[in-house]
Amino acid sequence: MRVLVTGACGFIGRALVDALGARPHPIGSAPDGLSLVLTDRAEAPAAAPPTARWMRGEIGDDALLDRLFDRPVDLVFHLAGVVSGAAEADYALGKRVNLDATIALLERCRAQAGHGGPVARFVYASSIAVFGTPLPARIDDATAPEPTLSYGAHKRACELLIDDCTRRGFIDGRALRLSGVVVRPPLVNGALSSFNSDLIREPLAGRDYVCPVSPAATIWIVSLGRTIANLMRLAQVDGAALGPRRALTTPSLAVSIADIVAAIGRADATSADRIRFDPQPAIEAQFGRWPLDCSFERGHAIELTCDASIDDVIRTHRETA
Repeated sequence: MRVLVTGACGFIGRALVDALGARPHPIGSAPDGLSLVLTDRAEAPAAAPPTARWMRGEIGDDALLDRLFDRPVDLVFHLAGVVSGAAEADYALGKRVNLDATIALLERCRAQAGHGGPVARFVYASSIAVFGTPLPARIDDATAPEPTLSYGAHKRACELLIDDCTRRGFIDGRALRLSGVVVRPPLVNGALSSFNSDLIREPLAGRDYVCPVSPAATIWIVSLGRTIANLMRLAQVDGAALGPRRALTTPSLAVSIADIVAAIGRADATSADRIRFDPQPAIEAQFGRWPLDCSFERGHAIELTCDASIDDVIRTHRETA
């Protein structure tokens, strides 16, 4: 079983690689039957599994793709991407990495199947950014995606291509729309919604924090651990259980910023005192108006899960930070 992970140096990628190396393969093989192929534009991390094959490069580069597919690939976790702020600031960069490179990867999978190789199971990290502003009062599995950022538009285009490539038998695709995955490290990567993690991480680390949205703002979040478990589960699910529409939203916690601040206070009263507010209307309109009225029935039906409470998210962060 040969498994390709793109974006393997990222926050989610590193955790996924650790999970793949620590347990039986998500679609049934034993760990010693798993051949990991990892790629990212960054250097291989010191903690990369010693048996993994590491290939550094830009995911859309033909020479890199030649190397990645020099032997048949059975499963792809496609995590590589340029995040929201960077994609909005530089359209060409966002299109090249988020759209063109994904098309190139799909084309390699199509060619593999066309030459009699395995039909790759393709797990794509999409985003709730496919739902644009103004957000509706309720979002469920029937809500039509209408992206209003280039990042969301590219993610939605890739979802449609995955549906079409699956229909044609080129891949066995599935796309998981991720909400705010917390708690990320303090790295500047261009994510406009980084306050989701900053709000939790900074005050609990003893640092003052100015929040760019108001206490009344509402967001969807999911812990890193649940995100990895859901990606692994989605890789395991039979495609027939998903139907022709292969994109679904990860079950998430819908909470207000005030809820998070209160939970921080329950964990450490002094930390909550370090939080101040300076709401930025543009950021709050785009990232702080997620409806509390939401449903993730398709995800729950295939045993995807979310965190029990914001208190659990904060407790886990404090235990692992």
